[in-house]
Amino acid sequence: MTETTHTNSTPPEPPDSAFEPYKPRSPESRAAMDALRRLRQDLFHDAFAYRPLPPLSGDRPFVRRLPGWLREYAVWTPHLAVATAGGVALLASVTDRPQGQIGALVSGLFALAPVLLTLARPVAAFWLSLVATWVGAVLGSAWDEWPWAPGNFISHLVVLTVVAVRTRPRTAAWMWVFTALYGFAAVSAFGGGHYDDNVGPMLVVSAIALLAATVRQIRREAEQTVTAQQSETAHERSRRTLLEERTTIARELHDVVAHHMSVVAIQAEAAPYRVKNPPPELEKAFVTIRENAVAALTELRRVLGVVRAEDYEAPDAPQPTLADLDALLANVREAGLAVDKGVTGAVRELPQGVELSAYRIVQEALSNTLRHAPGAPARVEIGYVIGGLGLRIVNGPAPQPAFLKPSPGAGHGITGMRERVSMLNGEMTAAPTAEGGYEVTVFLPAVALTEGDA
Repeated sequence: MTETTHTNSTPPEPPDSAFEPYKPRSPESRAAMDALRRLRQDLFHDAFAYRPLPPLSGDRPFVRRLPGWLREYAVWTPHLAVATAGGVALLASVTDRPQGQIGALVSGLFALAPVLLTLARPVAAFWLSLVATWVGAVLGSAWDEWPWAPGNFISHLVVLTVVAVRTRPRTAAWMWVFTALYGFAAVSAFGGGHYDDNVGPMLVVSAIALLAATVRQIRREAEQTVTAQQSETAHERSRRTLLEERTTIARELHDVVAHHMSVVAIQAEAAPYRVKNPPPELEKAFVTIRENAVAALTELRRVLGVVRAEDYEAPDAPQPTLADLDALLANVREAGLAVDKGVTGAVRELPQGVELSAYRIVQEALSNTLRHAPGAPARVEIGYVIGGLGLRIVNGPAPQPAFLKPSPGAGHGITGMRERVSMLNGEMTAAPTAEGGYEVTVFLPAVALTEGDA
């Protein structure tokens, strides 16, 4: 009988040489591998990718100042500048050529093509510029300049600069290195019959151009980063102010609602004693009302503890209402604001939350007038209408010349007012007036309190 060989046994360990590729590399080798990887990514990977040069933004200062018919063409200024530089390289190639007209035309086209290609495929334009340099050197072999003919010298400088502006600084460095390698190789291999080589001028001038383009790009990226950070900071500041305003509203509403719930609990507890021999059902109903009021008050305090700061202290005085508006106006008059008040409609008591929000809105609007238009007159109009309360706070323009300078605040006063109006399902508009002042109009829906509700 033939023996059966089992192949599921553990394979022998490979020799140490099999693990050599997995040994840690030295810092020098890792740096070299990273450099080669970046080189491949910058100059070889997607070298022929289509990356058209976009037109200028219409928000540029010099574009906005142009007339309308000229503004449409001004956005193509970079494209015109590149085409003009290519035309200069073309003229330099076809002027005073030692060969015939056909050779001059071919040299000129090879000087023009890389420059125009930078508008669509920038990295490919660099490689084409090196090829065009070789063609120009071959066609102009009788010249003293080597390895760059005058037209190709201009063309290659323009290509390096445009590609450096359109790509990253690291790509510009790689292009300069390849330009230096090409120049030294051309001079070493084929430059013996020429009186002068222009590798040195090419490297110096191209280094200055690339350095200027790199500095410009780094500065632009830094400005974009700062702008993005400023926008994010402003957004976070606005969001934080909004949350703080909502927290303030929650605290004030707690004081308002807690007062009424406490009154309900006390009245429910005292009500059975005001009735002689009340039925058990009535006593049980009042007990249930009191228990629900106390439970609601406890839950309200628990929820408020989440948004209340640790150092917050409840105010000793009751929350202000529209009845306290005269004291507020007297206070701002002492601060230098000339303000009048007008009331229309039948004055009546409104829910305390509505009156508190109305008071705070008037207070914030007058504070904005003091802050942004010092010395300007203001007027507060209160209208008691069916179904709600109307407010209008308007101020005139600041006097000229102004003795007091405006004090720019956080800029979130309007946000706080809108939060209060939105909480009550009201409507609000805030906009400059035609006379140069500012106007805030608000409507707060409310139902008048009856004597029993009070």
